[in-house]
Amino acid sequence: MSEDRKLLEPLTSIVSIALRILLGTLVAGFLLSLFVDGVHWGRGDMCVTADWTGTSGSDFQPYETLPGAGVNYTPTFCPVEATGTNWQQFLGVMRTAPVTVLLIGGLYLLDRLLRLAAREGVHTSGTAARLRVLGWWLLLGSLVVETVRAVAGGALLATLTEGDLVSLAWTQLWSAPYLAALTGLGLLTFARIVGASALLRDELDAVV
Repeated sequence: MSEDRKLLEPLTSIVSIALRILLGTLVAGFLLSLFVDGVHWGRGDMCVTADWTGTSGSDFQPYETLPGAGVNYTPTFCPVEATGTNWQQFLGVMRTAPVTVLLIGGLYLLDRLLRLAAREGVHTSGTAARLRVLGWWLLLGSLVVETVRAVAGGALLATLTEGDLVSLAWTQLWSAPYLAALTGLGLLTFARIVGASALLRDELDAVV
């Protein structure tokens, strides 16, 4: 399968290197947070920007505007203490950790897919199966990650303010992951194509 291996380069090498660099960075950050003061690994994002409540004004003091121009400004809510409470720390981690999990998992599945395709060939049932797994990972994973981030952000905002701003805040923080979802759907479609070509190749091999 040397021809298939050549077709998959340089993507195979790039994904493998990127996965190792990312994992190495996470491990190094964790170790540094244990032994180096001032390094806080995995703290997460404990500030919530309520961009749906932004206002504007031409006399916003920190910035000077020309006549006829205004400055938009949006409130960002953060704990007074840098570390926040344990609950706020957890919510901050839940706003960032799912994205990292989705990225690492996606790179790992893509690395496995490319290695299998390089070893056994592109048009195989195994490649189609791994394409399908990667597609579902991106499609469902992106929706789950975005929902978790939005709900955690709404819960974090509830610990920092109250009133109408908190009501259904997670719906304002949620945004559709169009690119990841469409990529996942595209991979599922390619999985069907590769699966069909694998069956056709098996039938041809049986005839020959």
